[in-house]
Amino acid sequence: MKELSICMIGFGNVGKAFARLLLQKSSQLKKKYGFDFKVTAIATGSHGKAIDHAGIDLNNALTSLSAGTNLDQFSTTPAPTDPEKFIKASKADILVETSPVNYETGQPAILHIRTGLENGMHCVTANKGPVVHAFESLTDLGKKNGKHFLFESTVMDGAPIFSVFREALPCTDIDGFEGILNSSTNLLIEQMEDGKSFNDAVAYAQSIGIAETDPSGDIDGWDAAIKVASLVSVLMGTPIKPQDVDRTGIRGITKEKIEAAKDDGKRWKLVCTAQKDGSEVNAKVAPQMVSPDSPLYSVSGTSSLVIFKTDILPGLGILESNPSPETTAYGLLADILNILKQE
Repeated sequence: MKELSICMIGFGNVGKAFARLLLQKSSQLKKKYGFDFKVTAIATGSHGKAIDHAGIDLNNALTSLSAGTNLDQFSTTPAPTDPEKFIKASKADILVETSPVNYETGQPAILHIRTGLENGMHCVTANKGPVVHAFESLTDLGKKNGKHFLFESTVMDGAPIFSVFREALPCTDIDGFEGILNSSTNLLIEQMEDGKSFNDAVAYAQSIGIAETDPSGDIDGWDAAIKVASLVSVLMGTPIKPQDVDRTGIRGITKEKIEAAKDDGKRWKLVCTAQKDGSEVNAKVAPQMVSPDSPLYSVSGTSSLVIFKTDILPGLGILESNPSPETTAYGLLADILNILKQE
């Protein structure tokens, strides 16, 4: 039985879901894969840090956070406040990075992952920033140090987007794609179709944890744009930033426009597209009215759908229905297992 240690940077909804998943899958991971995992370090943004090289009790850590106490009490050694020093002090085999995304620079997540790779750790993340701002450099750094950098959870949570093309569809050229990649805006538009005002729809999405306290990242199309940039950069081999995506959010979708679309038998969707144009890729995020004959028409709630156009398969669709933090957490675990099976 091989025991592997994990350092977790970020312990919000996804981080906590990942911890619960490790507990849930513990016996299966030992029996089927021959691995036992322990979390030796957890760093949160506002609820403390802990390092215990023998392994932090995840049940106790989750219970403490639910009760409003921080994680400092679980540290058996001084936990550095500096992120680089903290990651080094964890002495972990694997870094799981789930800090909040920075659309403009990808920091500090890039620094976290770079530090992990430089200190002999495989790195997996649910953070889109490092993918669009440092995919090539982090991948190269990982290869140089004999480690891997994977990020399945960054687009459509745990649905296998990147790994499908990396593993199941080698030597496939992607000409473009179309889809709905932001679940929050899809839910907001649907709530407005049911008669809610824009503000009431946002308040509802916030109340169920789908929209952030500051929902502008979703509403103004930044989340969708960074996902488009991730797919284009990794799968189409053309590095672009979110700022390069022609971006329009959903603030201009009024109740009147919703009703007009209904009268015409159509629905509004925030549609993400990318299309090769010679050596360049044109990428766009914008509201569109879609007809019932479009696969996007029936995508409801917080579901997502992407349809790829490739040189071999003219239309390959991947649908994810109503994901949760647990779905994203699974993507992180799947990345770890895919890394370990290559060793």
